Amino acid sequence: MGKRIFYFLLTNVLVLLTISIIFSILPINYIQNGGINFGLLLIFSAVIGFTGSFISLAMSRWMAKKMMGVQVIDPNGSLNEYEKAVVEKVHRLSRAAGMMHMPEVGIYHSPEVNAFATGPSKKRSLVAVSTGLLQEMDDDAVEGVIAHEVAHIANGDMVTMTLLQGVVNTFVVFLSRIVAFAASRFVKEELAPIVHFIAIIVFQIVFSILGSIVVFAYSRHREYHADRGGADLAGKDKMRHALESLKAYTGRIKGGEDTSIATLKINNKRKSSLFSTHPDLDERIRRLA
Repeated sequence: MGKRIFYFLLTNVLVLLTISIIFSILPINYIQNGGINFGLLLIFSAVIGFTGSFISLAMSRWMAKKMMGVQVIDPNGSLNEYEKAVVEKVHRLSRAAGMMHMPEVGIYHSPEVNAFATGPSKKRSLVAVSTGLLQEMDDDAVEGVIAHEVAHIANGDMVTMTLLQGVVNTFVVFLSRIVAFAASRFVKEELAPIVHFIAIIVFQIVFSILGSIVVFAYSRHREYHADRGGADLAGKDKMRHALESLKAYTGRIKGGEDTSIATLKINNKRKSSLFSTHPDLDERIRRLA
């Protein structure tokens, strides 16, 4: 698959670090009388945490287009057979899901068999499929995959993930500053500010990685819901056929792992673990039955 780091998570970590550094320069002092004002620190942490999360959400569609090279299809333009079929399926399934605004539809050139959905809201969403998906899968399987992605949008998964990420970010910022403050107490007074600043960055990265376990757990949970939503939209047979086709494809593929927008996609070849964005396909098929 090429790369596999969830761009939303990666962007969130970078934005969170940037905002934290900026806020560290501002005259907001949660260290008072030689100790921490925990109430002020918690408010400070929540502002940073949710700001970083919502900025990441706002950038998600743009990031996905740029990083994946998605070519957005103009539904009113001159379309080839593949493009017409994809747009028709996305729009038909979106209407079936009760969506008033049709998602943008795009295709990205990649041999991987995959698709993803993203966007800051139902009004500004994107469904993109790979050329590999269109070439490798039959029409029913493609419809099942697209139904799964439309279900993600209809369920509001990106917004829910943003709120969850905001909570995780808040605790990351809060705990990293408490530990950094403790670490700075073990050095000379003149070195304490430098140690405190460096420790904040280090512990924020460490806690962000640990916090991602919670985000990935939610990502795995939402896949089951999107599978059921896809079954409601396209039919259980098509959704099951899509998952079985993905399983057959992943069974044929060996080699490198994808480090791109893993939690946005329908297919993840890795075995399920704490840092997996998707459950095992066998388990997804079993739960759909």
